[in-house]
Amino acid sequence: MFSARTGQVTWEVRPVRYPRGKVAVALAAAGIVAGCAAGEEPEPMVEPAAPSPFVVEPPPSEAEARVPEDLRAKVASLMVVGVSDYGQARAALDQGVGGLFIPSWADPALLTEPGRDIAALRAEYHHPFSVAVDFEGGRVQRHSEVFGTWMAPRDLAAQPPQVIRGTGYDIGRALRARGVNVDYAPVLDVDVSDMEIVGDRAFSGDPQEVARVAELFSQGLIDAGVTPTFKHFPGHGRASGDTHLALSVTPPLGELHGLDLVPYGPALESFPAASVMVGHMIVPGLGAEGVPSSLNPEAYRILREGDYPGGVPFDGVAITDDLSGMRGLLDYAPTAEAVERAIAAGADQALWSSGADVAGIIDRVTAATAQGAIPAERIDEAAVRCQEQLLEVGL
Repeated sequence: MFSARTGQVTWEVRPVRYPRGKVAVALAAAGIVAGCAAGEEPEPMVEPAAPSPFVVEPPPSEAEARVPEDLRAKVASLMVVGVSDYGQARAALDQGVGGLFIPSWADPALLTEPGRDIAALRAEYHHPFSVAVDFEGGRVQRHSEVFGTWMAPRDLAAQPPQVIRGTGYDIGRALRARGVNVDYAPVLDVDVSDMEIVGDRAFSGDPQEVARVAELFSQGLIDAGVTPTFKHFPGHGRASGDTHLALSVTPPLGELHGLDLVPYGPALESFPAASVMVGHMIVPGLGAEGVPSSLNPEAYRILREGDYPGGVPFDGVAITDDLSGMRGLLDYAPTAEAVERAIAAGADQALWSSGADVAGIIDRVTAATAQGAIPAERIDEAAVRCQEQLLEVGL
């Protein structure tokens, strides 16, 4: 220390006080050194085991949390079945189906009678479910006595943009007021062959124009809280016939790239939460020869990956065209088999308008999944997509 009196610095030696733990460590270290000095081998150091990686699973999304854990219930949530009246709708919902389809022959009271309508069903059944109709305008507008009458899509395409979008909104508002949340419209088929089954249901023979009008119409539906459905993937406009009557064949896949598939890229880029309806057309060069697109894994692959010119990856709901009411498909596979094959191929929803054998078909797909014929992951991903779509419209 410094002494102010002498002007000198002196040093004071004080004992260093270590905490007890440090003394033990110091003594142990000294022992090791001493042992080495005496020629003894030190104890080998044992490296502590590396800690196991700690993986934190993210919490489930809202859609994932809504998926039933029970396999049969999960499978049932992928089924969309036609119902003709309130009683049949209740029977289908008792089986846990994820969607109801209102066909043209359904009793209009299902849409209009308080206490026996869609609102009553939603109040009674607490699992979320969708309700869909075919309502394109023109030739295809089911239950127009309830929803109103609208011009054909071809005529709509000639209207100003605000009228096209406004028509989509007005249709959507009419549907949603009656409990319908999915419209199987608009048609994205490109009409270049003057086929009666397509005709004025298509917006145009120009694929860019089809995309433009479809986007405006779809935005109107979405504004009203209704999910649009683009159909009939990968394109019915140049098919050889009407799939309601017989299986039809399109030009080879390479030719569809330049025309029929063109509207899907921009439409799905703008509306990734829309549905896509996969048709029953046979497309040469698309997967196994002679397999209808709705049952063809390759059709779902190109849809999911956007594997076509201008395509974008799609992670929304893919639904089949009707698996029970179209002669062409029934001649190829009975409804129960078609439902199983469609889900296995990549469909998220299987649609059959007859609503027949709901319990048996659910049991069949459940058994196929339990036995490994359909991967469990296939069911899981489809179920999540269906719930995501319901959440998009507030259900």
